[in-house]
This record gives sequence, structure tokens and C-alpha cells, in this order.
Amino acid sequence: MKNLNRVHINGLRAVEAIGRLGSLPKAAAELGVSVSAVSQQLIRTEAQIGHAVFDRTRAGLVPTFFGKAFIARLEEGFQHLSRAVALADDVEQTLLLSVAPTFASKWLVPRLGRLRAAHPEMKIRIDPSPGVLDLKSSDIDLAIRLGSGEWRDGTPECLLPQRMFPVCTRAFAERLTGPADIFRQPIICYENPMFSWDEWQAAAGLDGPLAFDGPTFSDPWLAIEATISGQGIMLAWELFVEDTLADGRLVAPFPLRVPSNIAYWLVSPKNRKPTQQMQHFQAWIRAEIAEDIRAPTA
Repeated sequence: MKNLNRVHINGLRAVEAIGRLGSLPKAAAELGVSVSAVSQQLIRTEAQIGHAVFDRTRAGLVPTFFGKAFIARLEEGFQHLSRAVALADDVEQTLLLSVAPTFASKWLVPRLGRLRAAHPEMKIRIDPSPGVLDLKSSDIDLAIRLGSGEWRDGTPECLLPQRMFPVCTRAFAERLTGPADIFRQPIICYENPMFSWDEWQAAAGLDGPLAFDGPTFSDPWLAIEATISGQGIMLAWELFVEDTLADGRLVAPFPLRVPSNIAYWLVSPKNRKPTQQMQHFQAWIRAEIAEDIRAPTA
């Protein structure tokens, strides 16, 4: 490890943070220093190792061919260092969960009391992140994600498959006589949906383009609020709208619920030995999901 003597550890931390987060400002915010300080650490480190880690482009810093391999090794190294420090701080007693926000608020949080009753010694920190945090380069122990299960940073286990179907207010539903009426109604949309109306239309035996003349939102939560206010009809998934259906704020105007390719998944890090906390949580959530499936639906 003598080659480490010629490189400052703070400079390596700066390079790793820039590569992982994608920008100088984000790296500076994480490290708690100024953007100028991070920039100087990058320049100094590149000089010390004798290679450019990033190309400076109009779009920002882009890793060089060497930089990609260098940053990957740094990420792996700092992850090991973080775990070593965690042993001293007893952080491993706290289970770190990255959870899809809808699953966190509508499923997990209401059941935390039962988890604490089953495992009173367990400490949990929940990050309700809409993004996908890389399990290979973070301290996250387990992740619960919404998607198709195609993630390379971990091993996915399907928890809750989700079906899709239209929802609207009861007053809005009264103007609908059948599925074909959706062609004449405002459709509420949100950006980057994981499924499309095409699949539901095909299952309903409908053909033709929808108007999509309702409002479009960047966040599905805003879309559901617009639907609750009666502005149109929205294609939703089960867990997302189960409480609004239960309390009558929304209804499913048609009985057809179409299986989709999305589900909630429990994702475990690859090549990492599971802790006792992780094993306890995995067993608990599997049992809870199995109980939900056995429970009769209204």
C-alpha cells in the first residue's frame, strides 16, 4: 500500500464523490466543503496520480476511460472503509432501508408497530427515496423498489405484483356507461409512467388513440390529487390508490384490473453477507405479505 502515500485521502474522497454524484456542487454538498475546494482536490489528485480522471466538457465533467475504472475501484474501496467504521460505531445495529415512497407511506409505516413488536431490538432508518440508490456504492442494507425487477446492483425478490386500472371520482364515473367512454374524457397523466393505457385498452378490447387532453404532472401524487378533485380519469396501480378507493374519494368505474409488468420488489445487495437485522426484516416482510394475500378482500 506504499503507493497510497503519494495521494491524499481527501482528494480520493472528492474524486469518488464527483464520479458517483455526477457534479462538483453535489460532491461539495456531501463532503461539506466549497465547490472550489472540491475542484482543487480533483486537480491535485489528477496531478498526483498522473492521469486525467475527467474530461472537462460543456455538459460538465465526464469520466475518461481511465477515470471510469478508477472511480469504480474508489467506490468499492470507500464502501469497505465505511463498513469498517460502522463496526466501531455499532451502526450495523441500525437497518438502513431505501423504500419507494408509496410503499413506505401506504404499506410499511402503518405496520412498523408490528415489526417493533416482533423485533423490539431492531433499529430502522427509512429513506423514502423515489430514486434508485446503488446498493453497491451505498450503506443501504435493503431496498424496496417499484419496477420490473431489472436491477444489476442487487438480487430482487417479488413482494407485491401490481395491477393497473382507471380511477376517477364517483361523480365523474356517473357519466361513463362503458370502457369506450374513456375516448371522450380528459385523461390525467404523469411523466415517466411504468405502464401505459395501451395495455389496459387491449385487455378491454378497445382500439384507438386517447385524447390525453387532461393535465400532465411530473409527480404521480399530483396526478392523483387532480383526479380526486374531479379533473379527469387516471390509470393507477393498486397500492397507490387503495386508501382513496377504501374511503370513497375515488372509484374504479370498470371492474377490469389488468396485470402489469411492475411490482414492489425487495432487493438485497449482491456479494454482501446479510446481517441478522437484514434476515429478521426479510422474514418479517415475507410473512406480512403472505398474510395480506391470505386476508379476504372487501
